Amino acid sequence: MVVARAMRVFKGVQFAVCPGSDLTVQLLGRVANSADRIVLIGGSDSQAQAVGARFALADIRHHDPPMGFIGDAKATESCLRFIEAQSPFRFCFLAVGSPQQELIAQRLQTRGKTRGLVLCVGAALNFISGAERRAPRWLQRMALEWLYRLLQDPRRLARRYLLRGPRIFGHLWHERLALRSRRAHQFT
Repeated sequence: MVVARAMRVFKGVQFAVCPGSDLTVQLLGRVANSADRIVLIGGSDSQAQAVGARFALADIRHHDPPMGFIGDAKATESCLRFIEAQSPFRFCFLAVGSPQQELIAQRLQTRGKTRGLVLCVGAALNFISGAERRAPRWLQRMALEWLYRLLQDPRRLARRYLLRGPRIFGHLWHERLALRSRRAHQFT
């Protein structure tokens, strides 16, 4: 939501947003059927069981890599191989936080061994299983879910939301200037 609002301000582009948590619930509740193979990366075994029970899924495959695994080549390779061994699957939900989940998705695509839809869904498993509560709808609509989550777990999220996250605005600003510059050159 924050990036969507920034895109509107910086680029004049407006688009709809569907948070990974909402998308995950819709896909598991409306698209997946009980026989589909579903791969969950992240969360605990009890969370994976809760997701399976909530959506009556019979073929859940779960792997929980260690914290900070993306910096450990052996742990990263183990995660990639686990996912590849479960292929083909209907959905693979990467719920290991950003940027780890995006890096895993990129590596899976580069390796080209998996068949199925891989989605980066952040804290979706925590919300679906009840391990964490989502922000109230009014905060979600105001694009302040990040603030609610930060207040719930400042130790874990402060660096991500207050130091790493704001970098996006610099990238968007520079891209905006570059686009203006290209347009100016096109008409001269």
